[in-house]
Amino acid sequence: MDMMKLDAALPPVPLTEVPEIARAAEALGFDCLWTTETMHDPFLPHALIAEHTQHIKMGTGIAVSFARSPATLAYTAWDLAAQSKGRFILGLGTQVKAHIERRFGMTWPDSVTGKLREQIQVIRAFWNTWQTGAPLNFRGEYYKITLMSPFFNPGPLPAPLVSPNSTELHQSGRDGRGVPIYIAGVNTGLAKLAGELCQGFHVHPFHTPRYLKETLLPAIEEGASKNGRQRMDVMVTVSVFAATEPQEREFCRQQVAFYASTPSYRSVLELHGWGEIGEKLSALAARGQWAEMPALVNDEMLAAFLTEADTPDALAAALKERYASLADRLTLYLPFRPGQNDAWWRALVSAFRAV
Repeated sequence: MDMMKLDAALPPVPLTEVPEIARAAEALGFDCLWTTETMHDPFLPHALIAEHTQHIKMGTGIAVSFARSPATLAYTAWDLAAQSKGRFILGLGTQVKAHIERRFGMTWPDSVTGKLREQIQVIRAFWNTWQTGAPLNFRGEYYKITLMSPFFNPGPLPAPLVSPNSTELHQSGRDGRGVPIYIAGVNTGLAKLAGELCQGFHVHPFHTPRYLKETLLPAIEEGASKNGRQRMDVMVTVSVFAATEPQEREFCRQQVAFYASTPSYRSVLELHGWGEIGEKLSALAARGQWAEMPALVNDEMLAAFLTEADTPDALAAALKERYASLADRLTLYLPFRPGQNDAWWRALVSAFRAV
């Protein structure tokens, strides 16, 4: 198992601010810079990150897959892999039904894992055709993709960036070959799919180490065993709630309350016997009573989700101890902003590498 890596999250900022943040993240020693799909497009920043850095990895954590066709995802990831010289990671997430239907105006599938599996397979079919010249011929339940003329074929990536047959899984996505695909999820279905088909799995910040150990990792292993793979073939990257100050602690309490109100995330709460609290939070959210929700997350419940320490050095040690044998990559839920708490971030990264 590789040494645990510490990554950073790009805050939701205009594109003009991305180069400075990317350079600072690389200079501080973060291993990867992830973008999210909240207020801005998750892909556009990576063209700037690739241009203004040399070695830091970059990826979407996540881009909403059901809001896009597999063709557009394949083209975008291929171009970013080329520009970044193989540093780009395609991270995909499904979002939830309400957002897919009412924010993106798309159709929610009958089978979430079934459609996402086909999206991944189609993306790799495109890459294989572009890399090897093989005919494009994918026929599934959700997609029938059979047309690729030379005018629309971007051609192969240089050999070091992709394996000879990009439809096949690479060893683990850790050797720099191919365009790694990570998927995100809260429940076991997508964790199994990651084990079966992907190089990585994004663990939602709404998790506990117990849920990771008892629910998600066994699901990844189960999926991996279907394809003769092992747990170590999937990079488990975890977004974590962390705090060293009281205001950060209360911010995390608010976020836990918000995520706990989502019915499809209820399995995390039920493992700990907090299902009833989740139902109450859902009712408050439905009435728009957001300010009343954090009070339902007591200190015991918060401690299950939050890693807390007094200093960045102590936080680094606490994170390493809490996620030892559970995670390969960690990203603080708090976005990285240079010029704000630079000394704090520098101490955290330095201590994390030293532990």
